[in-house]
Amino acid sequence: MGGNERSGTADLIRAIFVSIQPFERIPIPTVAAVQGLCFGGGLELAVRADVIFAGASARFGHPEQSIGIVTLLGGVYRVAERAGRSRAMEWALTSEQVPAAVMERYGVVNRVVEDQVLIEEATAFAEKLAKGPTRAHAAHKTLLRTWAAGGIAAADEAILDIAMPLFETADVESVLPLAIEALRAGKPRPVFDFKGR
Repeated sequence: MGGNERSGTADLIRAIFVSIQPFERIPIPTVAAVQGLCFGGGLELAVRADVIFAGASARFGHPEQSIGIVTLLGGVYRVAERAGRSRAMEWALTSEQVPAAVMERYGVVNRVVEDQVLIEEATAFAEKLAKGPTRAHAAHKTLLRTWAAGGIAAADEAILDIAMPLFETADVESVLPLAIEALRAGKPRPVFDFKGR
């Protein structure tokens, strides 16, 4: 590959990276539903989701090694963040097709369901999250990103700045007194209708 071709390839990869990078920065939880083969860029996009549902037929992997290159969109270290370095290394070095059940066992996939109910199950989960305390969901995402970048010390340093504004939201102001009242009365906490405000 000549210099111009390499430069053009690097520009293309950079453009793809920049286009998918915002996906994991979305302040609401993201849910991926994976069925069939999830290789290369598909895997690198899927591991940017907060939660991954996979159909039982799904297979995951990094084919890059089989053509002598590396994962170019950050997939190998995002898999390592979920499954650990040794597993991520093994899968990257072998380019094997890893079954969904194995990916679930190592924490890359959250849930494996039958293929015919994959979309229904993933959608139901996403709808449940959408009805929940979305501002708190965003705070959890921010805390986990902070932890991933700087470890526990960085997350501990940031936690109050991220968490305290939640106490000023309409959701917390309306539900916290009811939760305290239920606790004091020895009753179960009611199910709250969060508004995302």
